[in-house]
Amino acid sequence: MPLPGPDDASDDVGFSVPPHVDDRLWRHPSELSVLGLDHPRRRGGPLTLAVAAGMVGAVVAVSLLAVLGWLDADDGRDAPAVIRQAARPAAAPVASSGSVVRIAEAVRPSIAKVRVEGAVASSGSAVLYRDDGHLLTNAHVVEGADRIEVALADGSTHDADVVGADDVTDIAVLRIDVPPSDDPYPTAVLGTAADLAVGQPVVAIGSPLGLAGGSSVTTGVVSALGREVEAEGTSLLDMVQTDAAISPGSSGGALVDGTGAVIGITTAVGVSDVGAEGLGFATPVDIARSVAEDIITQGRAVHVWLGVEGTDLDRRSADELEVRGGARVDQVVEGSPAADAGVSRLDVIVGVGGQPVGSMAALVIALRDSDPGDEVVLDLLRGGDSRRVVVELVERQG
Repeated sequence: MPLPGPDDASDDVGFSVPPHVDDRLWRHPSELSVLGLDHPRRRGGPLTLAVAAGMVGAVVAVSLLAVLGWLDADDGRDAPAVIRQAARPAAAPVASSGSVVRIAEAVRPSIAKVRVEGAVASSGSAVLYRDDGHLLTNAHVVEGADRIEVALADGSTHDADVVGADDVTDIAVLRIDVPPSDDPYPTAVLGTAADLAVGQPVVAIGSPLGLAGGSSVTTGVVSALGREVEAEGTSLLDMVQTDAAISPGSSGGALVDGTGAVIGITTAVGVSDVGAEGLGFATPVDIARSVAEDIITQGRAVHVWLGVEGTDLDRRSADELEVRGGARVDQVVEGSPAADAGVSRLDVIVGVGGQPVGSMAALVIALRDSDPGDEVVLDLLRGGDSRRVVVELVERQG
């Protein structure tokens, strides 16, 4: 279920529009310059959020998380693409420099540098994930692009088309020329973020600052899971936080586990007036893969709509209701799936499909695996009484 925009008064969740830039702890990438350090309040200011892609020569004047126009995904190619996916083994720890070397050797060939020409020139990274030339990157990397060039690890350069982009998840798909049939592109192995644990070793691989000489490799651990990172007009949910150094220009790169499987697409880095503060964020690869497949097969990302606005249940109310948390409904959109199912204002949603929901963000995340037409069971509290309703979800329009 998507997040409300600044002009969407009837959206399905109750996240408020982030406060003015001067009142926020985090800054959106479009508010920063080449290194994300020159905001007027940067001297002595709080930690800010900069996109990992290095913006070249100017501050981006528009939101970096806008939806791009969809290009036709049906180009007549009949040969099925090969996607390499891990068999979900337990992630091996990155215990030595030798392990990191082996991971780097395996993954670096699938990491590309992205050069964007447009109103503002910029650079970023991308991950080859299909051997027919499809790459995963961030929507903000290619936003507003007039021309995109992709440089592969073998030194070859290719013009790239934007197959589609999704501002809700900040994921975009690029496509370069089909490779010779006897020499497919090297692809990364896609794993899963479902089994990640805080403290687990990870490796970040990207192309910082658009530098020549191939991608860069840094190491660290999973610092936190399920982070919500506010950006201008939206929020990125369920993000993986890492202390592996992610420099400007690495947006769209890979965060990989100890087996060398991609578990996230690097998106943002926390910076202050002195540079990186050791906070990097990645979109879980499960979300990126699902959005990418929607874009390729349907020309756009498909998000379901419930039709409620609300807020997180406060601690005092949660204690009174004897629950750990929940999503309190402040408004039910008329004619929405929630209204048709009998959800009412002041209901507290505490579960989806038998799984607990502790916040509005958790409600959004819980519905992401659903498709339009799916029926989901919502567990509610109404005036202290437990209720269960079945909601048939529809596709979000606009």
